[in-house]
Formats: sequence, structure tokens, C-alpha cells
Amino acid sequence: MTRVDLTPFYCSAIGFDRMANLVDNLFHTTETGNTNFPPYNIEKIGDEDYRITMAVAGFAEADLDVTIHEGTLIVTGHANQETIDEEKMFLYRGIAGRQFERRFQLADFIEIKSASLKNGLLHIDLKREVPEKMKPRKINIINHPTLEKNIH
Repeated sequence: MTRVDLTPFYCSAIGFDRMANLVDNLFHTTETGNTNFPPYNIEKIGDEDYRITMAVAGFAEADLDVTIHEGTLIVTGHANQETIDEEKMFLYRGIAGRQFERRFQLADFIEIKSASLKNGLLHIDLKREVPEKMKPRKINIINHPTLEKNIH
């Protein structure tokens, strides 16, 4: 039985819902052919703050690359695990050490604030920063006395 993973449909967009992009990305596979690696969480940690946490056990800071290009956050892992593992004989291998690329579509005005690696988890903090000129603003209505004289 074929199982379709709808995870990208529900949570690969940060800060907005654009159905066309999500459906397009749903069946798109990465270079490794596996869209489920590495596992990740997306949290809303404030009114305008988000955090992506990715489980990247076995990757060092030098092995990870976090970039943003044309509204897409791209997280890439370059593990040299294959050359190290040739010397080892595994009875069971449950810890993946393969290369990956994970993409997240970002909404307008989402900025990356920081990225940190701690205990095998990569944390990427994001914030929605809408420019003042784009925010709604209230226009005061004033009572102009000269207009009232002309109406009567």
C-alpha cells in the first residue's frame, strides 16, 4: 500500500498559507530522494516569532548550511559519514548520517534571527517584521466646521 506523507502540506510554510506552493512542494523530493529526513518541528513561540527545530544528530556546525534565497529557507547537511563508516561494521544502523536538503517557503517579512546547534538539534529562530508603512493605521476623522456651514 502506498502511503503519501502530507507533512510538507501542513507545515513547510512559515507565516502564511499559499496552497499552490505547498501542493507543488508536496511531491517534490530532494536530491537524496527522501523528504522525511531530517525530522523537524515548527513552533510559534510568540505573536510574531517562530522556531524551526531540526534533529541533526551527528552533524557538526561545519557540516550544516542555513541560507535564504528568494523567500525559501534552505537547510543543507553535508556529512562525510560515508568515508568514516567504511571502516566500521554495523550490526544495526539506526542513526542516519546522510546528506540532506530541507526547504521551507517563507512568508513576506519573515526574517531569520539566529541559528544555533545544541545537543544534536538545530534551532532556527524567525520573526515576522512588517515595515511600518505596510502595517494598518487608523486615519482620524475630523469635524471641519466650514463644511457644516455650506451644507445648511
